[in-house]
Amino acid sequence: MIPLRDENPTRTVPLITYALIALNIIAFIFQTMLGAVNESFIYEFALIPFQVTSNLSLGNMSDIFTSMFMHAGLTHILGNMLYLWIFGDNVEDSMGKGRFVFFYLLGGTVASLVHIFTNPASTIPTVGASGAIAAVLGAYLVLYPRQRVVTLVPLGFFMRVTMLPASLVLGAWFLLQFLQGILTLGGPDVGGVAFWAHIGGFITGVLLAKIFAKPQPSEIYHRW
Repeated sequence: MIPLRDENPTRTVPLITYALIALNIIAFIFQTMLGAVNESFIYEFALIPFQVTSNLSLGNMSDIFTSMFMHAGLTHILGNMLYLWIFGDNVEDSMGKGRFVFFYLLGGTVASLVHIFTNPASTIPTVGASGAIAAVLGAYLVLYPRQRVVTLVPLGFFMRVTMLPASLVLGAWFLLQFLQGILTLGGPDVGGVAFWAHIGGFITGVLLAKIFAKPQPSEIYHRW
């Protein structure tokens, strides 16, 4: 299932969500401009679990943050930014801009730490905003489970666009990540998708959504 948009309006302009999308796009354009040097750039600023576990230093820990704004290709960044664009605005709206920035970076940090814990000897660079975005998805599931999401659903050789509740779309996404994560445990380190980073980020979002969300004003009803 591929979400295309939701039907959940916001009360404020999601400036932080737009800024995060812009920063990721700018960083990706910068990477593409590096050409052949991009590989060296990735090894310098991407998260490499073995470097953290073998030599815990400020420089290696800072890679957790720089790696959040790097991507491995056009499909990678387009997929991540689509999810951030659909679900980020409402989570930002519920938390406020300052809290949302902290929540986003915290979610990405926890996701990276889970990836390091499950792949401590990996020497493969890890890049992408998906860990932080997974936290946003987890928060959206808690805060807006009944909101409808326009979703592209594959049906054999055909594709159908339909409305589904966010709980189904995001629940299915997490289940897929969890099942694929289980399959990678104990296997060879061949690179690919950091499923446990997604799982860690999503669970972080679920657990912290209500803590970071601002109290909503109660509705006032008049009796006639």
